[in-house]
Amino acid sequence: MQPAEVRLEEIGKAYGQQWALRGVNLHVQRGEFFTFLGPSGCGKTTLLRIIAGFVHADEGTVHLDGKPVNDVPPWQRNVGLVFQNYALWPHMSVFENVAFGLRERKTARQDINQRVMDALRQVDLKGTESRRPSQLSGGQQQRVALARTLVTQPRLLLLDEPLSNLDAKLRIDMRIELLKLQRDLGLTTIYVTHDQEEALALSTRIAVMNSGRIEQEGAPRQIYEQPASEFVAAFVGQSNLFGGRVVQAKEGFIEVRTDDNLIIRAASRTSHLSPQIGDELLLSVRPEAMEVRAIGSSSGANQLTGQVAASAYQGTLIEYEVRLMARTLKTYTVNPKGKTLFRPGQEVTVTFAADDVVIVRNH
Repeated sequence: MQPAEVRLEEIGKAYGQQWALRGVNLHVQRGEFFTFLGPSGCGKTTLLRIIAGFVHADEGTVHLDGKPVNDVPPWQRNVGLVFQNYALWPHMSVFENVAFGLRERKTARQDINQRVMDALRQVDLKGTESRRPSQLSGGQQQRVALARTLVTQPRLLLLDEPLSNLDAKLRIDMRIELLKLQRDLGLTTIYVTHDQEEALALSTRIAVMNSGRIEQEGAPRQIYEQPASEFVAAFVGQSNLFGGRVVQAKEGFIEVRTDDNLIIRAASRTSHLSPQIGDELLLSVRPEAMEVRAIGSSSGANQLTGQVAASAYQGTLIEYEVRLMARTLKTYTVNPKGKTLFRPGQEVTVTFAADDVVIVRNH
């Protein structure tokens, strides 16, 4: 079966006087792994349930494969939904849980047996057919829930924070398994999460949501490296934000005097804003783009002197907080083996290149 294409036009949903979604437009292409990313309460799960048909939109149209489906009930949309809590029947075996949807559809017994075993093989659970959910690990339960959805052969797979109940290591392992499975099946997948790393690792494209609207849509690298708003810069990963006014504008570069009287040099040649002297801007610098050095040993377009407020060695990186006069910068020193570890209280210079300063928007 061909994977689905999804198009949302001006989707809105209100609960009383409060709009949970307003003016949402999206196009999810066939075979994509598309993620709705945002904080709790931003509307991402409501949007997923509107696509599934469990919630009716108050405004706009949901199209599946070019056809409006607002009035089509969930069971006729051929869409699979995996819930956050897995929703497995505890008194049923793995086989019975996976077969449940097929039996509800009055599928022939021999077809049920074949399709259940195929689905269990797809999620690497062959041999667990007779076990109960309580006899499985969290990761195995998650895969049973996935198999139960895949066995119905949906054209669209919807995943509502399916990894949030797993521990950190298992979540990373299952993330890889999900990605492999989705690519092998070529199934259009829409994924809901508040976990930025998860979204960046899994997705072909991401829609970052805030207060019922889409702040930015794009490929993971675009979302991370070129955030379109202050919210995206702050929510997706860590970011040091500087608001200020342009005081110099030369070919390819600008200088901005920040609200706390720092001078930041930024490359403007890649920005679509074409900033001019007097413009108010918001700048973003990622922590990993900043380097902490001893006083007097720094070079680079931007050099800010401060005092180490905190340092945390984490193996693959050292995380620093460096206090300036009126702000604290967050920086990461990656691959720290053999590099100096600065202690709280030490005077240091934070240096970063003009090319690493992102012009987010007009301030």
